[in-house]
Amino acid sequence: MGETATRPGLDRGRPAGRRGGTNAASQTVDRALSILPLLAEGPADPGQVADRLGVHKSTALRLLRTLHEHGLVYRQSDQRYRLGARLFALAQEAMENLDVREIAHPHLVRLNESCGHTVHLAVYEENEVLHIDQVESRYPVRMYSRIGKPVAITVAAVAKLLLADLPEPERRAVAEKLDYPAYTARSTPDASAFLRELQKMREQGWATDLGGHEESINCVAAPIRGADGRVVSAPNVVVTADELLTFLPLVRRTADAISGEYSGRTPVKGTA
Repeated sequence: MGETATRPGLDRGRPAGRRGGTNAASQTVDRALSILPLLAEGPADPGQVADRLGVHKSTALRLLRTLHEHGLVYRQSDQRYRLGARLFALAQEAMENLDVREIAHPHLVRLNESCGHTVHLAVYEENEVLHIDQVESRYPVRMYSRIGKPVAITVAAVAKLLLADLPEPERRAVAEKLDYPAYTARSTPDASAFLRELQKMREQGWATDLGGHEESINCVAAPIRGADGRVVSAPNVVVTADELLTFLPLVRRTADAISGEYSGRTPVKGTA
């Protein structure tokens, strides 16, 4: 009586059951969280939840009641449970507080370090495509741009990529309202040509500007997607014509990494 049991690998004097208790708590949290995607498929009763989790019905009921107390699930009159309003409110609040610039900036810096060229981040807002972040080129020849300035919407790679993601009727309506200035001989001439370009960008999943705005400026862009799969912004790299497609895989990997972190599909490195 009174003697503290020890095990190899544990600090002497620490109760042997402590680690087990931690594991049990972790298992309880894991089971509770596993209920949420289950209920996303539709309402379920405690017995169905127990079967899916592989636990006793009383355990499932206890977990459901705890989630219900926090508003994360709701008990219907037929005693089945569905996702609760609090869960949707938390998700909406989280999405509203996400700043794609904050998430994307470290990735843009790494992209710039790898290629050396100017990197932009752009979004589509109120019929304009705006640069919201940039990392300057380390080369003397660079594209003039500034954060908050609208881009040339009919030729810019980021603009074409963002507009390409719009539903077809909206895409067509936007295209037909635009002017098509001839910045260079390679500028998009009219709405029909613009819509063909947008369809191509939509199908291939990336976009280019091959001297459409300035003869010596070429850009390649890839999409950043939110949790709903929609394109929310796009990074692009300003490069020479010869370098353009060689940097495409790097730009796409960067966009995919930002998409994963922004949408919550992948854990942030160092926090898992």
